[in-house]
Amino acid sequence: MNQTELFFPQATALARAPLMARPPAPRPEPEREARPEPAPQFDDAQVVPRAAYTVRLADCPHPTPEAIKVSEQRFRRELDRQLGDDVLAALSAFHNASESSESDLSKSEIAMAKRWAKAYDAARTAGFRDLGDTNEAFFDVRPAIR
Repeated sequence: MNQTELFFPQATALARAPLMARPPAPRPEPEREARPEPAPQFDDAQVVPRAAYTVRLADCPHPTPEAIKVSEQRFRRELDRQLGDDVLAALSAFHNASESSESDLSKSEIAMAKRWAKAYDAARTAGFRDLGDTNEAFFDVRPAIR
């Protein structure tokens, strides 16, 4: 055994292996006539409008408008993630629940109001993440005026 066999055992084994015939190269397929693909048609696509609402950070002593804008965007993104398209329905159910007694509400309205409270809390936490001391600040959510 020499050094090559010791350090490179596969290389020497391959060198001693008998040469095998190579398989024939695959034949190229005859060229087909290149047809342009038709352009996609979007005429029948339905656009689902998103719920339109505004978010405003109120009573925040923070000096920079950029920080407030980022905070409002974070709040809205988290609210959309938590509630999806049910933001306005949940907001309405929450207002109804806060102004009515529990016996006047349906079970679905109560459940939707609870979803709003949970989603608002998560969104508020996300919105206030980098603002620091915001004791009296809050996010005001209202349906957009059309």
